[in-house]
Amino acid sequence: MRIAIVDDIVSDQEGLKSALAAQLDRLFIDAVILCFDSGAAFLTAAGRERFDLVFLDIYMGNENGVHTAEALRRFDTDCLLVFTTTSTEHALDGFRVRAFHYLVKPCTEAVLTALFDEIARRLLIGDKYIDVNTAGGSIRLRFGEILYAEHHQHHMHIYRTDGSEIMTRQTFHEFSACLADGRFFSCSRGTILNMEHAADFDGTEFILKNGKRISVSRGLAKNAKTAFGDFLFERRVCQ
Repeated sequence: MRIAIVDDIVSDQEGLKSALAAQLDRLFIDAVILCFDSGAAFLTAAGRERFDLVFLDIYMGNENGVHTAEALRRFDTDCLLVFTTTSTEHALDGFRVRAFHYLVKPCTEAVLTALFDEIARRLLIGDKYIDVNTAGGSIRLRFGEILYAEHHQHHMHIYRTDGSEIMTRQTFHEFSACLADGRFFSCSRGTILNMEHAADFDGTEFILKNGKRISVSRGLAKNAKTAFGDFLFERRVCQ
């Protein structure tokens, strides 16, 4: 899960980040939390790689968080948006940009606990997952967290959206069989890709939203083009 905190007051950023980390630990959710001191900086990052959850301050110097939310919704209609504010006077604006919740500063632990329980139900339930055995124990990995995975020296190397890597001793066939889902495509005998994180396919490589390029075997290029086109079409229909 990718979480953004957008607030021009550093102490508020740090306080919220610490509180969110405690909630994530409580619910055993793996996430990366990034902080931004302006709406402009956040929008630039969100344009490169989407966030699942955004905590957006409404009052930030010369910026208005509602305007940032409006800009966000032009290219991301899915992420959960939580306004952090000292007032609820912008409640009607929140409906317009489909805000999930208002967090009035300062917030209590009880309020955050209730909020994160609902967030977990919204974001985590419904996505498929696999349990991966690693040297450090078993990890529950949501399909949406997987960027791609490669088989090397009897191990699967799984690369996640938060930038981390998981390694498990498993054959490529065993691992790919667990990902029975239309979003995954086997690019070669040892590489499988999650197409929801692909920005384009140029005929020989998938280009991920983070800029990473994944080569496709020559014999699979035509299938890759068809699979990616079908995936994008189905996604638009579902939206």
